[in-house]
Amino acid sequence: MNEPTQQAPDIPGLALRRWTLGVLVALSSLAGGLAMYRVAADFPLAALIPLLSLFTISFTWIVLAFWSGVFGFVISALRLDPLTLKRVPGFLDEPLTQRTALIMPVYAEPPVPTLSGLEATCRSLLEAASRQGIDDLSDHVEAFILSDTQNPDQAHEEAVHVAALQQRLAGQMTVHYRRREANVGRKAGNIADFCRQWGQNYDTMVVLDADSLMSGEVLLRMMRRMQRELDVGLIQTVPMPVGQRTLFGRFQQYASALYSPMLAAGQSFWQGETANYWGHNAIIRVRAFMACAGLPSLPGKPPLGGEILSHDFVEAALLRRGGWRVLLDTTLTEAHTEAPHCHSFEAMPSNFLDFAKRDRRWLQGNLQHLRLLAASGFHPLSRLHFLLGAMGYLSSLVWLGLLICTSILVGYTEIEEPTVSPLPQPLSLGLFSLTIGLLFAPKLLGWILAFWQNPEAFGGRLRLTLSTIGEVLFAALCAPLTMAWHSLFIITVLLGRSIEWNTQPRGERSLPWREVWLHTSWLSLCGMAWGAALALLSPTAFVWLTPAWLGLILAAPIVKYSSSPSRGDYATDRLGLLVTPALSHAPALLTHYQALLDKNAHVSDSGIAPNDPPPPRQDDMPAQALKGFKREELAHYRTTAGTFTRAAP
Repeated sequence: MNEPTQQAPDIPGLALRRWTLGVLVALSSLAGGLAMYRVAADFPLAALIPLLSLFTISFTWIVLAFWSGVFGFVISALRLDPLTLKRVPGFLDEPLTQRTALIMPVYAEPPVPTLSGLEATCRSLLEAASRQGIDDLSDHVEAFILSDTQNPDQAHEEAVHVAALQQRLAGQMTVHYRRREANVGRKAGNIADFCRQWGQNYDTMVVLDADSLMSGEVLLRMMRRMQRELDVGLIQTVPMPVGQRTLFGRFQQYASALYSPMLAAGQSFWQGETANYWGHNAIIRVRAFMACAGLPSLPGKPPLGGEILSHDFVEAALLRRGGWRVLLDTTLTEAHTEAPHCHSFEAMPSNFLDFAKRDRRWLQGNLQHLRLLAASGFHPLSRLHFLLGAMGYLSSLVWLGLLICTSILVGYTEIEEPTVSPLPQPLSLGLFSLTIGLLFAPKLLGWILAFWQNPEAFGGRLRLTLSTIGEVLFAALCAPLTMAWHSLFIITVLLGRSIEWNTQPRGERSLPWREVWLHTSWLSLCGMAWGAALALLSPTAFVWLTPAWLGLILAAPIVKYSSSPSRGDYATDRLGLLVTPALSHAPALLTHYQALLDKNAHVSDSGIAPNDPPPPRQDDMPAQALKGFKREELAHYRTTAGTFTRAAP
């Protein structure tokens, strides 16, 4: 048996990796900017500056994703751990010595799918423990349902299903249930309340969303790694979206399965011990979280002040500031034969409108992160995470500005100087082609990787190729819609309009035409006006920008027809397209979950109330200061966390 160590395995050449990425991105951006300058050199200075600025920002964003994808492609092709650059490790087999809580914060969630998911996860853990000869799992793992449900009728229905779950798992795994009377601090406040009341009883906690599914093998590997590597504060897995039958959901699930593992490997390669936290399907060291990750409030009023909405990025940054390693472990869920039963899943919105509504919530939280760029003590990469998270949405506004500037300049040239063409056509066409190529290169790399390594998981090489082409076309048509909605959302936030952070829509929902037209009519009208203007002023620009204006014009049918489960079923079940490993391999975790959905739908009120949660052991989780933090305080944080004691089992 390997003894626990005080440090995680070495991450060789981490500084060199980051410098290499930085140099490649800087040189690529400089080359793109210079090419754009040559293309637009004859434009008036007042037009050249904004055009060049917007293009450089957009191009930098594209080349960062490209080079990170290249790193991920090489790592995945060689089947290496992106952190250690060694072969993907096998299972750890030492006995469990620490206590872990599986915590699921819920807020007005449908109880049948939510608790069926938790039960499937718990039963998978029990089965994995049995296979590995762990007889005392109940001494080391307990589950908590942390409810913030406020509606009395919903709370009663939730309690009925919780009581039934507790009875089904009685004698196998303890499931606790706590309901707060007020939703103070939303999800982050819910988790903080758990830490203050029961955190001392546990060494680690696995955070699950209401739609999370995790296999027992993954959970055991995470627990064992945390007890071996005592300076790791958080390990994030790469959850794959599953469960949607709509055409939109099928496309999203296919894209995630094909590209996300490779892209995550690239991120882990250069992020090293300063990775990010995505809020769920992750394991956290409780004492580190309590000592270092208490969320402060931002000065000012919402939407950019007040409570921090996207708390996960900030909690990861606070843990790293406190001296704890934060890891993105892409080896936990490798789809390789040497790692069977390793799965980390989540659900996602079933249609474009619900997806956009979720983005609206995340956008507001990510824009708040820009206010943390100058906070004290954060690691430079943590600040980069804040910036990149915001740029994930601000890039839409940059792209919109670039398209508007280009269209205005084309119109100005055609009207004011119709005999003059300031654009050197070969260079401009080459730059345009290069930009599009870099934008879609990660998708091509993902296809190459699957075509080479595991095409059967995607339905075979022919269907893999056809599905990838379809996904690229669908993504190209959807991109203008996302650009327009994100730009609108950013403008509303900057105007001071905040939103309620409510439960996101779950389950399948086929959209009616009335709702679709209500949200997309303005997009179609703008696309028609824009396309007509380009056709009149510059047929060349009209052709080049076809994906942009055509996507806007087709907004209504794209949103409507992609929300159809029947079309999604036809594409996958009849044509064999958009197949993912979760569909082709039919993991036992998902099969069991589907069976539990049918079984638990018929639970009736037995009159038995859920068991009371354990007696609390009150402890403090102080809000962290964003200003005035000094590096000397790191020793205090580690000492405070190190003196943490937990209750005996």
